[in-house]
Amino acid sequence: MNISDFSIKRPVFTIVTMVLVIILGGVSLLKIPITLIPELNPPIGVVVTIYPGASPTEVNEKITKPLETTLATLPGIKKIQSTSQEGTNLIVLEFNWSTNIEDVQLDILQRIDMTPLPNDAEKPSFLKFDPSQFPIIQLSLRAENDNVDVRVLADALEKELRRTEGVASVNVSGKLVEEVQVTLDEAKLKERGLTQADIIQIIQMNNISLPGESVSTADGKMLTTRIISTLTSPETIADLIVSVNPIDGQSLTVGDVATVERTEQKSITETRANDHPAVLMSVLQESGANTAEVSRAFQQALEDLLAQEKYNDVVADVLVDQGNYVDAAIRNISTSLLVGGLFAMLVLFVFLRGVKSPIIIGIAIPYSVIVTFVLMFFANFSLNIMTLGALALGIGMLVDNAIVVIENIERHLGLGKEPIEAAKQGTKEVALAITASTLTTIAVFIPVMFIEGLIGQIFTEFALTISFSLIASLTVALTVVPMLASRFLTKKIKNINELRQESSFYKRYKASVIWVLQHRILVLMTTIFLFALSLFGLMKIGTEFLPATDEGFVSVNVNLEKGAAVSETEKVVAKIENRLKEEQDVDVYVSLIGGTQQSQSRGQTSANQAEMYVKLVPLANRQRSIFEFVEEVEKDLKTEFGTQADITFNVSTTSGSSPNTLTFRLTDSNEQRLHEAVEKVQKELLKIEPVTNVMTDLDNTVQEIQIEVDREKAKDYGFLPAQIAQTVNQMTKGQFTSQMIAEDGAVLSIFTSFGQAFNDSVDSLKAMQLRSPAGLFVKLEDIASVSVQEGPISIRRSDQAAAVAFFVDYETKESLGSISNKVDAALEKAKLPSETQIVFSGDRELYDSAIDDMLLAVALAVVLVYIVMAAQFESFKYPFVIMFTVPLMIIGVAIAMFATNTLIGVTSVIGILVLVGIVVNNGIVLVDYINQQKDRGLAPYEAILLATQDRLRPILMTALTTILGLLPLAFGIGEGAEMNQPMGIAVIGGLVTSTLLTLYIVPIVYSLIDKETRKMQ
Repeated sequence: MNISDFSIKRPVFTIVTMVLVIILGGVSLLKIPITLIPELNPPIGVVVTIYPGASPTEVNEKITKPLETTLATLPGIKKIQSTSQEGTNLIVLEFNWSTNIEDVQLDILQRIDMTPLPNDAEKPSFLKFDPSQFPIIQLSLRAENDNVDVRVLADALEKELRRTEGVASVNVSGKLVEEVQVTLDEAKLKERGLTQADIIQIIQMNNISLPGESVSTADGKMLTTRIISTLTSPETIADLIVSVNPIDGQSLTVGDVATVERTEQKSITETRANDHPAVLMSVLQESGANTAEVSRAFQQALEDLLAQEKYNDVVADVLVDQGNYVDAAIRNISTSLLVGGLFAMLVLFVFLRGVKSPIIIGIAIPYSVIVTFVLMFFANFSLNIMTLGALALGIGMLVDNAIVVIENIERHLGLGKEPIEAAKQGTKEVALAITASTLTTIAVFIPVMFIEGLIGQIFTEFALTISFSLIASLTVALTVVPMLASRFLTKKIKNINELRQESSFYKRYKASVIWVLQHRILVLMTTIFLFALSLFGLMKIGTEFLPATDEGFVSVNVNLEKGAAVSETEKVVAKIENRLKEEQDVDVYVSLIGGTQQSQSRGQTSANQAEMYVKLVPLANRQRSIFEFVEEVEKDLKTEFGTQADITFNVSTTSGSSPNTLTFRLTDSNEQRLHEAVEKVQKELLKIEPVTNVMTDLDNTVQEIQIEVDREKAKDYGFLPAQIAQTVNQMTKGQFTSQMIAEDGAVLSIFTSFGQAFNDSVDSLKAMQLRSPAGLFVKLEDIASVSVQEGPISIRRSDQAAAVAFFVDYETKESLGSISNKVDAALEKAKLPSETQIVFSGDRELYDSAIDDMLLAVALAVVLVYIVMAAQFESFKYPFVIMFTVPLMIIGVAIAMFATNTLIGVTSVIGILVLVGIVVNNGIVLVDYINQQKDRGLAPYEAILLATQDRLRPILMTALTTILGLLPLAFGIGEGAEMNQPMGIAVIGGLVTSTLLTLYIVPIVYSLIDKETRKMQ
């Protein structure tokens, strides 16, 4: 007894099993996490080394090069890129995707320990790339009331919001930081023979808390001892005694030589949102948390807090909310899935012209989806745009098996058989065909699971989800459908099959089949010509890596000339803000002046830098895409500022790629030759018409004040160069002295400095007085020369050679493939030396590596489909006939891509891969039925004609349900739909032509393969 007969014989068992699966599916759906894309863990690590006081050249020679040499032999290492800056070194390690970063971590740490480094350099630290460390929400908090300091309120909000479930941390940029500043008076110190070091020592010696040895008490206890002398306010610091005059006994206090006050930490940075003072807040979620749930919980907590009276003047502007975008994307794809299912139902009502059969099929759709959820849960998948896209793509395919079964059962009922018998016979006849067609569709996804890299990580869940849904649909078609059909369908009074075949539509189709069988060579030659034309057309279509997603957010980097004052940076930002005010599409803009969010998080500032965040209104409320907006505004700003400021717009997408930006590196062992090559390439690239901007990360030098010690003069006063360097450093930068707990419980840093006494001019620096070991005060200019010189900013290397990165921005209308060809031509014209290497990165690198893998996957899929069919049919001949349906899809794909102006990328190639498995299904159904009729004694020619007539309706129904089910996906309406849209377009186009041509090409090829019909006229 087969599975279908068992389900028909045991309907209660089948129904109970269904209920159990539905319960499991419901629980699974509630437990499956919701994310935007599958979890990615790129094998990337970073080695950071601090070398205090070292120049970029010293860092490069003493730190970077030794570490690179040691780390270059790590197993699985793909790229090593490094940056050497003043006092710091950063090495980025990129491994092959097959490498698990956890496995090589110990090896990396061992090699770092083995590398000989200078004694005064800190031990290098290793950090792994962790996607969970990227914020899921970024928002600005601004106060439109000038009397309210938003920084104070932000601090209170941060403490409350950190407690939200699923939130790992809340970081605030631009918040209020207080400290105790001890500002020394140089003249008063010199008068009393004191230095900065003396004051620092006095403060440190008076601010202690040290444990002592335990002491026995009279009552027999052993109590620990603690020696305490703590400072709690600026007044207690100012009252500290520095020295006592032995003649008059008068005390000299810190307050006599310095000003001590609790005040805001000095900073050149400023943050504002829509022209009001603001702070930036970034929210990080806990690893493995549900992005959408964390986002909703945080937004609710924020809304509740802002409703409180003390926060009345605070306005929150959400810049980026992954959770909200996830919800919108999931909602759009879920709608596509639902609408696709309704379209499939509509086809069934039209073709089957009854209510019972479509309802049976209607049960099969949600039940198959529920079974898929169960399998997804146990496979540890998340609900994301790829897995839901797979379900949306498969929604039409889910009913294919059920349609073939129910249609054949209806045919047997039309022949006058009883429902139970019709259900058994009808299912048995097509069981092999639908099993074969399901296995062939699943077979095309096997190669996807072996693809490495980013594409492998993104599309593995997609491939398995479709496979799960197809297995579920096959199981439902062979169990639930025949069981329900045997109970709900009734015997037909009239022979519907005979009536149908007498209809004008069937007669015309039969006549057309007879005609093509009589003109086989003509039809085949025409088809081959169309196929060749389509292949040529596909080669002319532009290419892309992954479709760009419009998230309505862009960041802007503003860079002025090195050494520019923060006031000049502020003027440029103000002009950009005025330009953004004119744009109706802009919802909110936030400006960080005096650095970037990343540099501020490390406590660093840069007067010549600014970073801006711009959020547009929702996609439905604007006419332009984010890419068109950026292209237009960036062009205007570059025209306005020219060389005064370098303004760069950065649009990041769901996949992490940068649309309309091509990146590559030039590497060379000779730096002079590399710089000459950079100039040549830059000139050639600027000649390319679609290129809007060419940038490099080549930083030559920057002006700096160099203090060169005269060793002879220094020796005469008893100074060592190191003493001079340390004293000048402390007097110009100030020094962290200690920490204290204030009376209000705040932990405050104590910072001792001379204020701006030596920072406002070169002359004041020269006049700085240093105390010699003999107690004499000597001017800095007497023992060193002070002058403005050129010094390097940073040294970049790639794979142990000097490197310069290029960033080529191009117009939105240009495709990645087209601009790549033009850039390649420009690089040829530059005639670079053979020693200078070009290494592409970003989307170009990902596309080049992915497309080869994808095309290999398509080729393997074709082979696997043939192998599966050969095993099913126990024949090499008949699968060969069916394989002729595969080239037919290319015609439709080319037409669809051209008509919709869709680029060929990874998702459209995935669509073609899916087609390989789908288009053979119609051929399988047709060939299997022809063979069955031949086994029953029909002549091959008669069997071909009968099969084409009997299988016409199920073939058209399955094709139409899949096509209509994919329409919402192909229209790509709303956020997040862009990723799967090319896939939907490719599948619809390929399915239309392959279905229509299969109805004629398969009979022709079958007739040429069969020896009895091969020579017929």
